[in-house]
Amino acid sequence: MQHEDLTCKIIGCPMEVHKHLGNGFQEVIYQRALAIEMNMQGIEYSREHEMKL
Repeated sequence: MQHEDLTCKIIGCPMEVHKHLGNGFQEVIYQRALAIEMNMQGIEYSREHEMKL
């Protein structure tokens, strides 16, 4: 159940951001808001993480 709880928190973050901001902003605004929400939820993350393909 540990991963299920984390998954719910992760999915809930963008839903919360969208609930407050709605549509129409540039992507960077949503990225910043999502970073704030993930910090508030205590979720570690990295923005625009580079991956080799």
